[in-house]
Amino acid sequence: MAQEKLEVIQESVITNNCPQCFNQDMKLTFYQKHRYSKLFHKVTNDVTHQVQCKTCDSFIYPVDWTPDIERIFDYKRKMVQPEKSSVKYTGLFYGLILFLIALVAGAVYVFTQGIIEF
Repeated sequence: MAQEKLEVIQESVITNNCPQCFNQDMKLTFYQKHRYSKLFHKVTNDVTHQVQCKTCDSFIYPVDWTPDIERIFDYKRKMVQPEKSSVKYTGLFYGLILFLIALVAGAVYVFTQGIIEF
């Protein structure tokens, strides 16, 4: 079963007013989705974001954003450099492939030598 995890790409402090408590201590975080499995590690193109006030610990959703927060968000989004989408295979995957190749080679050898006849 593949496990999905959001990896932090960029985290930045923004000094705009929080719509909830009107304090100027907020954090903007960008995440990229990674999938981990026993056979592979896949980096996807899915990039998400989250704005959180450090004072009142509330998440600021896009509906509540002020024009200043939107402007800062657009600027920071352009600055984000996500990893390229890729797939990295694990040692278990390569071991399984080698085992299957050896199994097929053994079966071909047995049938070509006439050890077992059908």
